[in-house]
Amino acid sequence: MASHAIALEGRRVVLVPLTAEHADAIRAIRATPEVSLRWADDDGFPLDDEPEATRFAVLLRDDPQPRGLVQYGEENTPGYRHASIDIFLDPEIHGRGYGREVVATVAAHLIDDRGHHRLTIDPAADNAPAIACYAAVGFCPVGRMRKYERGPDGTFHDGLLMDLLADDLVRPV
Repeated sequence: MASHAIALEGRRVVLVPLTAEHADAIRAIRATPEVSLRWADDDGFPLDDEPEATRFAVLLRDDPQPRGLVQYGEENTPGYRHASIDIFLDPEIHGRGYGREVVATVAAHLIDDRGHHRLTIDPAADNAPAIACYAAVGFCPVGRMRKYERGPDGTFHDGLLMDLLADDLVRPV
């Protein structure tokens, strides 16, 4: 995992760099039917499977129990520099605006602190709640990626590529 992570704070969430003490709770959330449908089981998850990603445990204020994971990756080739975001949250907190706040908080960090002008996110094309969440933060659909990702059932499904330019970010309040 990338090591330049610092804690990020939103109004209702605190995003802390992922550590081994968060791993069991994050694995349990990923194992829920709603999340496992979208996130495949990778060897070494969540600490050793994507060493280039910067990962955070999602905490609610005044609650030390991890409620999800958010990560970003950075493309630093000068002509193509941008960052990407991935997220999942505990189904117990779905539909309450936490996803929007987490994504907006990470996006603000990537723009303000890491200097990115463009961000991407790539939900499954049939994941309407995630697409609505990302659109509320300012992401726009830019294309459908056919048979983009292999799901846990072994079949490929389409993804929706969405991007956000720095000026389009709906900042957390």
